[in-house]
Amino acid sequence: MTTDLITSLYVFMLAAFIGFEVIRRVSPLLHTPLMSLTNALDAIAVVGAIILAGEHKSRLSTVLGTIAIVAATSNLVGGFMITDRMLKMFKSSKPTKP
Repeated sequence: MTTDLITSLYVFMLAAFIGFEVIRRVSPLLHTPLMSLTNALDAIAVVGAIILAGEHKSRLSTVLGTIAIVAATSNLVGGFMITDRMLKMFKSSKPTKP
């Protein structure tokens, strides 16, 4: 069990570092399409967290699954709010002519 936990933590830290480095180097022009893609990935993470929390294998997995549901859902909602705000920046403030 400890070997699996250490391996999982190592993979998590490596994925977090690589993800941070990849996102940091994205040009602002590609930010909106990339946010749409990450919102879709966050939705997949929410489904996975629900499955993890619903298995009830142990109290730890249920607690971690619940934390993952909250974190992924807040990330998903925040991502959609930011994407919506960025798309509103591209709209013209002038009224359109009929």
